[in-house]
Amino acid sequence: MPLSDIAKARSFFARLMAGASASMDPRFEQIVKNVPREAFMGPGPWKIVAGRTYVETPDSDPAYLYQNVLIGLDPDRGINNGEPFLHARWLGCVAPQPGDSVSHIGAGTGYYTALLSKFVSPGGHVDAYEVDEGLAELARKNLEAYPDVKVFTANAVVEPLHPSDVIYVNAGVAALPAAWLKALKPGGRMIFPWRPSKDMGLALLVTATTAGLDAMPLMPVWFIPCIGAEDVPDGAVLKNPGLAWKVRSIRWNVENPADESAVAVCDDFWFSTEPVLKI
Repeated sequence: MPLSDIAKARSFFARLMAGASASMDPRFEQIVKNVPREAFMGPGPWKIVAGRTYVETPDSDPAYLYQNVLIGLDPDRGINNGEPFLHARWLGCVAPQPGDSVSHIGAGTGYYTALLSKFVSPGGHVDAYEVDEGLAELARKNLEAYPDVKVFTANAVVEPLHPSDVIYVNAGVAALPAAWLKALKPGGRMIFPWRPSKDMGLALLVTATTAGLDAMPLMPVWFIPCIGAEDVPDGAVLKNPGLAWKVRSIRWNVENPADESAVAVCDDFWFSTEPVLKI
């Protein structure tokens, strides 16, 4: 395909992403347009997720990548580059800004890391965590042109996070690490795929306000498990996982012992259906 046609496909994809994001950020479309997805997918042809199987593209034309599709990074293990419109919405919700510090957990080969990097430029930086050594090495190479990104071959469940304006989690979490909540700066936003039970998955947006930790469920999601946080901890009490869609806050046990609004109670904190009390 001629380069002009690839640019046209990427440009329209960027417009679709901006629309899917529901973001008011005027930079959104241009940022997506300036990050070539094919640079992070490895050489084509590529395997695209279709239902419960993969379909291989007829050739290595990058235009196939500019759709709302998951691309297989390691199909044998079910590891994919995530659905673009889902990530557009997530990026719109966490609203990364110039100067922000971002922790990206589950960076894969770095495509969404690159987008985060563009959103926080100038002045910001992204710490990208990828536990898989092969994927982390690919991400490191793919992100060489992004000087404000540092890739860690590490498990963010046990690796301390730097204080973050945005924590962007791309792996399914049943046991939310308390350290991630504590790493949020005032006004910080975290989005992660929460698994309150084995058969439920939803995206949860957490915002650190002056009054406490706001929480808002966004959409059904299903990600590969986050190693080290994939199982509900032994000390947790799932009082009513069916109410997960009504969670409105996360509260620290030491400050507010769990009450009748509790959906799930962990060692250090609990999920409540009641909003934080505004000061």
